[in-house]
Amino acid sequence: MKKILILFLFYFISIISFAQSEVKLSLEMDSKLLGKNIRYSVYLPSEYESSDEEFPILYLLNGFTGDETDWNMEGLLSDIVNELIRAEKINPMVIVMPDGDDRLYMNRDDGSYPYEEMLIKEFIPFVEEKYNVIKDKQYRAISGLSMGGAGSMRLALKYHELFGTCAAFSPSVRTYDEIINDNSNHFDRYFGRISPSVIGKKGEVRYTDAIKEFDLLNFVDTQDLEDLKSVAIYFDCGDDDFLTIGNTSLHIKLKDKGIPHEFRVRDGGHTWNFWIDSLPEGLIFISDSMRKSTLIPN
Repeated sequence: MKKILILFLFYFISIISFAQSEVKLSLEMDSKLLGKNIRYSVYLPSEYESSDEEFPILYLLNGFTGDETDWNMEGLLSDIVNELIRAEKINPMVIVMPDGDDRLYMNRDDGSYPYEEMLIKEFIPFVEEKYNVIKDKQYRAISGLSMGGAGSMRLALKYHELFGTCAAFSPSVRTYDEIINDNSNHFDRYFGRISPSVIGKKGEVRYTDAIKEFDLLNFVDTQDLEDLKSVAIYFDCGDDDFLTIGNTSLHIKLKDKGIPHEFRVRDGGHTWNFWIDSLPEGLIFISDSMRKSTLIPN
């Protein structure tokens, strides 16, 4: 009986100790570029407060109509990350979740709302000054779902000197035909956020410079091949997802160009059930990519 009590006490203490990881929701950063406060949430591993070591950092992006709380409130982030760290499948890391503000993680092409510029020039420096993280490409990753999946991959490849790894879940990848033939209501509500001049337009005139840059299939063609190869890439999509054609096309393009990447098609649609299963796979891919350096032990 005494042995059982001691084991129970040890288990209870272990649980309490591990439970010290923390998610701080809806914090704010004052953006001069946007003239407003940008909200963000942050996950801090249990080791964060007691360690003098710097931690790897992951920027985790939400989807369209979502916000900075989605990954924790809908995606079970803290439970998933805690379990993966406990099982030693990933290294402890700081995870920062900015509010995507339905801006496709891009600048508006009329210059009125430079969201992407804010993210790169204000938000990342702010975060990495505030939190004890490794300020190095190898240990800086970006990930996200849907709008945030496309955003994470485009940002990772465009700013390849900043990001070492990208894990994109059901990224919003559309073929040229899908873009120019998109339903008017969806097209205006979605793409009008970055290119207001296209609202109400149909056909080829929709393909403005901003939307051309959003188009990952075109974007990959415009980038230096060696720069693209410098980022570790993982992405997935459900077999019942409306984005399957775009994602499969991106896989084929990357393969044809000889760009190393991991692509997974699993059973599922464009749902949180799918992304909850995606998150552990993406985090393991990210952590494994970071572990290639000798600075972080296996």
